[in-house]
Amino acid sequence: MKRLKIVLIALVSAFLFSSCGYNKMVEMDEQVTASWAQVENVYQRRADLIPNLVNTVKGYAAHEQETLTGVIEARSKATSVNIDPTNMNPQMLQQFNQAQEGLSSALSRLMVVVEKYPDLKANQNFMDLQAQLEGTENRIAVERRKFNETTQGYNAYIRKFPRVIYAGWFGFEKKTYFEAQQGAEKAPEVQF
Repeated sequence: MKRLKIVLIALVSAFLFSSCGYNKMVEMDEQVTASWAQVENVYQRRADLIPNLVNTVKGYAAHEQETLTGVIEARSKATSVNIDPTNMNPQMLQQFNQAQEGLSSALSRLMVVVEKYPDLKANQNFMDLQAQLEGTENRIAVERRKFNETTQGYNAYIRKFPRVIYAGWFGFEKKTYFEAQQGAEKAPEVQF
């Protein structure tokens, strides 16, 4: 009789844990992490373009040092805020957003300086950098959207019954969405 109970418990356990979705939760958690890494990748691309943009403008607008210094400082702040997807929370994401917002604002001021120098706007290097920066801003928007979609899929999966029970047992928690603040995170506006 005792042997029958052990076999029965083993069969029930095997059935329960085979359909608990643990492997799927691990896979989806890794997808969220990879998606966030891609968001950071496009932000890093933007940060990498800025020194070239600043140097190009600097050649034409040497006396606009305050604006150029502001861009460099904002870039430094934006690249110093790092988020680890395993401990991502609303506060960390807000801090990241604020740093990126500061960089966007500094870039907008830089573009206003550019308006004062018509020769710079015609410079091919500047035009190439500007096109790359515009493309990067579009990539940022796309990657943030993909991250939120991946996060939505993961969050929905772990919150459905009976997986919500298993997710709790194995420590899978709801992930934070990337939410831009009102009026923040918009691409620098350039007017010609």
